[in-house]
Amino acid sequence: MSVDVPKVSIITASYNSSLYIKTVYDAIKAQNYPCWEWLVTDDCSVDSSLDILENIAKNDSRVIVFKNTVNSGAAVSRNVSLGHATGEYIAFIDSDDLWLPNKLHEQISFMQSNDEINFSFTAYELVDGEGNKLKKEVDTTDKRAFSYAEQLCKKATMGCSTVILRRNAFSDITMPLIRTGQDYALWLKLLKTGSKAYLLPKVLTQYRILPDSISRNKFKKIIRQWNIYRDIEMLNIFSATKCFCFYAWRAVFRK
Repeated sequence: MSVDVPKVSIITASYNSSLYIKTVYDAIKAQNYPCWEWLVTDDCSVDSSLDILENIAKNDSRVIVFKNTVNSGAAVSRNVSLGHATGEYIAFIDSDDLWLPNKLHEQISFMQSNDEINFSFTAYELVDGEGNKLKKEVDTTDKRAFSYAEQLCKKATMGCSTVILRRNAFSDITMPLIRTGQDYALWLKLLKTGSKAYLLPKVLTQYRILPDSISRNKFKKIIRQWNIYRDIEMLNIFSATKCFCFYAWRAVFRK
C-alpha cells in the first residue's frame, strides 16, 4: 500500500438489509479509491443479510463481517466495527445508501489539502427504493465549516453516509449508546472538542428514501432531537428550546 494513499475504514451497521446490502458493497467496490476496508456488523438480522455479507467476505478480503449475539441497535453495531478499524480515515455508509464512484477519492483529497480538516461531509441527493433520483439535494449551502453551536441548531444535516473522520484527530469516536440519532450525537461530541465539520459541497452520496420511512418517523425525530438536547448535551430548558426552534424552522423551510 502506498504511503500516499491512506487507508479508509468504512463502517456499516446492518439489520434486515438483504434488499440493499449488495448494492452498498457494489458502490464501495466501484470506488476509484483503492485503499479501503469495509467493516460491517450484522445486528441479528432475521432475513438473509448475514448470508449475503459472509458470501461477499469470502470473495473479498477487504470485507470483514461481525455479528452481534443479541439485537443491540445501530450505535452498538457501528461501535463494534469502529473497534476493529485500522484505517487512517473513518467513513460511514448506511446499509441502504449509495456512493458515487469518486466519493472517497474526492473527499480524502479534500481533507488532505488542509490539515485542519479532520471532519468532513458532503452534499447528497435523495433517491427512491429503486435508485431513481427524487430531484432533491441536501447540504448544498455556501457555508463551508460548522461549529458545535451551529450544529446544535442543525444548520447542516450532515448525512451519516457522507461523513469521513481523520481517526487520530479524536480521542473517542464511539457513538453514544442511544437507539436513534446516535450519528448526530457523535457529530456533536466531536465538534464539542473545538473541531469544525467542513462541507465539500458536491453530491457524492445517494440517500435512499423508502415509502414507509417518511411520515412514520417524523414524530420520532422530534422526540429524538429533544432528548439529545436534554439528556445527551445536558442543555438547560432555555437553551434546548432555542436550539429546538432553530431545528424545527429548518426542518420546515429548508430548501
